[in-house]
Amino acid sequence: MKLGVCYYPEHWPESWWPDDARRMVEVGIQYVRIAEFAWSRIEPSPGVFAWEWLDRAIATLHAAGLKVVMCTPTATPPKWLVDADPGMLAVDAHGQTRGFGSRRHYCFSSLSYRAQSARITTALGERYGQHPAVVAWQTDNEYGCHDTVVSYSTAARQGFRAWLQQRYSDIDALNMAWGTVFWSQEYRNFEEVDAPVGTVTEVTPAQRLDYQRFASDEVVAFNRIQVDILRQHSPGRDVVHNFMGFFTEFDHHALSADLDVATWDSYPLGFTQNFFLTPEEKRHYARIGHPDIASFHHDLYRGMCKGRWWVMEQQPGPVNWAQWNPAPLDGMVRLWTWQAFAHGAEVVSYFRWRQAPFAQEQMHAGLNRPDRTLDQGGLEATQVAQELRQLQAHLPTSYQQAPVALVFDFTSIWMAKIQPQGADFNAVELSFRAYSMLRQMGLDVDIVSSSADLDGYALVVLPAHLREDAALAARLANSKAQVVLGPRSGSKSEALAFPDKLPPGAFADLAGVTVQRVASLPPGLVDSVHWNDGGHTEASRWREDLACSTAAPVAVFADNRPAVTHNGSTWYTAGWLDAAGWRRVLGLAAQAAQLTVQDLPTDVRTRRCGDLQFVMNFSGSEVQLAPATHAQCLLGARDLAPQAVSIWKL
Repeated sequence: MKLGVCYYPEHWPESWWPDDARRMVEVGIQYVRIAEFAWSRIEPSPGVFAWEWLDRAIATLHAAGLKVVMCTPTATPPKWLVDADPGMLAVDAHGQTRGFGSRRHYCFSSLSYRAQSARITTALGERYGQHPAVVAWQTDNEYGCHDTVVSYSTAARQGFRAWLQQRYSDIDALNMAWGTVFWSQEYRNFEEVDAPVGTVTEVTPAQRLDYQRFASDEVVAFNRIQVDILRQHSPGRDVVHNFMGFFTEFDHHALSADLDVATWDSYPLGFTQNFFLTPEEKRHYARIGHPDIASFHHDLYRGMCKGRWWVMEQQPGPVNWAQWNPAPLDGMVRLWTWQAFAHGAEVVSYFRWRQAPFAQEQMHAGLNRPDRTLDQGGLEATQVAQELRQLQAHLPTSYQQAPVALVFDFTSIWMAKIQPQGADFNAVELSFRAYSMLRQMGLDVDIVSSSADLDGYALVVLPAHLREDAALAARLANSKAQVVLGPRSGSKSEALAFPDKLPPGAFADLAGVTVQRVASLPPGLVDSVHWNDGGHTEASRWREDLACSTAAPVAVFADNRPAVTHNGSTWYTAGWLDAAGWRRVLGLAAQAAQLTVQDLPTDVRTRRCGDLQFVMNFSGSEVQLAPATHAQCLLGARDLAPQAVSIWKL
């Protein structure tokens, strides 16, 4: 459990660097990320490298005892490179070239830009790969940010055709998979296939899905080029990438297979304002962030690289990019930091050391204000560092598997986005709502891929697994876990068509049901759900009409058709359940799995890490919540103040 910070020496007078490094150490910082946007300073003209300033910056940090996370600067190719090769730029869905002037202005499919990326990565690896200060490398920065995964450039169109040739081999196989006989769209050869954009109305769904798969593979291939170079020139150092929140445009599991550590950029207030929460939730959590947004991603990215993960950018104050940018309540930066450690983070790195007084991010807070004085985030980071030193002897060195697994499948997310059927059917939100309820029940969760080993889990939840997956269904059947399937489970083949059997397809034997009809419900239209024990909840957005073969209903809709069913160890939900509905079905499954459920006070969360129990109070009220009487309080108290944390040794 270490602290880090993002630093931009090129933004500041060199005379400030030694004082910055000294003060970082005083705060308790150990890791410093640099250079991810510095290409124009590293190579101001083609082939002309200006290493000296970066040499001195690294030497200054090293002299202070700081460890450097070195970055490849490929998220911001310089103007001279764009002018020399305008074909490297991405093209949006409207045919507009996405030009120079901000960042991420390149197309992943551009072979010429891949060569430039390899060239600058090689130069950096040769220069700093063996430097004793450099302990890790970050590839690029936030792949796909600003909607840059999918491009419709000439290079992307050519790459897509080659990708299709490799995937299908024969054009007849493509026509069959896509169903191109519909609307007379059959192709004679792969060269006739264009990108799925600019059509009169809806494009063939399977074509859109394959284009998303192709675009995802292009990101993975682009990243792999850099990883291979860095491993050659800087062996023994961790190679990482910083992912984002609620971002699903490429398969993070596939990319992480090439990394040592998955990192992500945690901005709880920005995500609270910008994503799918209700207006009431956005108001309530405006200055604290939804308690489960950060933890959802902590658990997601912990599942990427065999449990190794960091927060590369932790929000330290107001940001500049959300719809509204409130300041966090005092104590929240500390609480977010401890929350990350509770979920197994090796490093929590703050963005950034000092607020920039110029350019696009000047309204984004740092640990320090532009005048070099510590801001509130810096004070709280200092406090966490002091607490880490005090607790050093008690901190766990390994992560233990949670009792619950939540399966998160990127292809299923793409399928739901391409064919939502209802405008507000958001598969990411559905996954988050199920996760949030599990956390409110006091259960620890591992978020895993559909190919993950499920041994040892007592409960496996698949809130939004649209993709039919016979291998996963077999592993679930052979597991000893209780299984909860969300609506639309197994409803789409790999080609985004109906499975050979009606939904839930390969999961039908597990669930003991067949879906005979589906309906999306517009806002304001809800179905009541009546439970066998007399309770009542609601379903909105989506419902299904089920025929039960071996399953028994545990809840029905108002028309007496099954809403939630139980078959052996599998529970199936036939609608978009409200929070109370999720609490009931997950509670029943948890009880069957013999898990201890604890309904936590509102906006309070707990987390087990080794033999430590973390209790985190996101609420505005004092709460009293502690483990067993004989537990030893290492930090905080039984009476937990608002925005406070306590840590107990069990």
